[in-house]
Amino acid sequence: MQFAKRGLLAGLALGALVAAVPAQAQDEVTITVWSIDGANQVGPSDTFSKEFDEMDNGINVEYRILQFDEIVNETLRAFATGNAPDIVSLDNPDFALFSSRGAFLDITDMAAESDVINPEVYFEGPLNSVSWDGRLYGVGKYTDTIGVFYNKDMFAEAGIENPPQTWAEFEEYARKLAKPDQGLYGATLSARGNEEGTFQFLPVIQMSGGGYENVNTEGAREWLSMVKGMIDDGVLSQDVLSLGQWDSTGTFNSGNAAMAISGPWEIDRMVEDADFDWGVTLLPTFGEGDERSSALGGFNLGIMSTTEHPEEAFKVLEYFVSQDDRLFPEFGYLPTRSDVELPLSGIEKKDAALAVFQEQLQYAQPRGPHPEWQKISKAIYDAEQAALTGQMTPDEALSQAQKTIDTILN
Repeated sequence: MQFAKRGLLAGLALGALVAAVPAQAQDEVTITVWSIDGANQVGPSDTFSKEFDEMDNGINVEYRILQFDEIVNETLRAFATGNAPDIVSLDNPDFALFSSRGAFLDITDMAAESDVINPEVYFEGPLNSVSWDGRLYGVGKYTDTIGVFYNKDMFAEAGIENPPQTWAEFEEYARKLAKPDQGLYGATLSARGNEEGTFQFLPVIQMSGGGYENVNTEGAREWLSMVKGMIDDGVLSQDVLSLGQWDSTGTFNSGNAAMAISGPWEIDRMVEDADFDWGVTLLPTFGEGDERSSALGGFNLGIMSTTEHPEEAFKVLEYFVSQDDRLFPEFGYLPTRSDVELPLSGIEKKDAALAVFQEQLQYAQPRGPHPEWQKISKAIYDAEQAALTGQMTPDEALSQAQKTIDTILN
């Protein structure tokens, strides 16, 4: 891995600094870090927290794993009761909820003096998600997006030469490949009633001319009708309504689905576990040459404004950032910085998949940012759930979501 000279030297200098200070020379300080990393698989926050904690620098790190569905509300409760962690990792659209309310520490001046954190090298989307009113409240931890994994062996057996480029082809191929009586599904995705559902559905809205401010588009209604029809006919499993992306993609990885909408965090698992030939293609569009979109995912790191040890917490944050060159090789995550190079792994499938996701990132659009993103997102995934379970027609569900969102925005 080639890492920018400045980042490498800064990381070495930081490591030398913390290693050179004996614990006896200062009072022990404990920094608490909360993240979802480690809930499903080993991740950067749990790994780097453990590494920093093992350094003899007078700063201990206590790490707590929270579930994806719990971390925002748990952090809000902890902040309100004076029991917040020192550092928390949040999904990027949730960051504005905290920074806009003064819950995150303004690190603008600290970053300006840092030899490790340089805001100028961050990609625009991730940088915007940690900024509020022109001030910096955190750093991007990693970024990601979604595309379509497909089973090349199944495609070849069915005489399908290329992966789907439009949603019509996606449905056509899924129906052709599905064998419901054998427990084989044509595709899988996550339409779960949480942020993961919004993460996969919002790009459909965006590529059909909408956005989080305007969700009731013709394309969104067509897509919901398509997906419901595939669920009703057994082409998609009913489980797509309840499974998160990790578990949903596991259906594909085990050879029980021909396609899966998911992201680059799955690449290493595919390389290790899939016993079939597979590839990745861009998220389909509604028509050939039509507008593309995809989700801008990833998490951020912020220091809570209630911390009693801002300088020590910032040192922990700097250590995390100094390890950004390890994000993809070790965890399959894409860095949020332009100065971190991604080397070829030498594994053909992995390198080909990475190239597709890097291309897909060019079309990725953010969720928000908006201080009330959780309420906006809930309106979107509630509409998806209502339409796909048949409680409402797509138009009724999206109209209701639009009314809710209009109330929030106005």
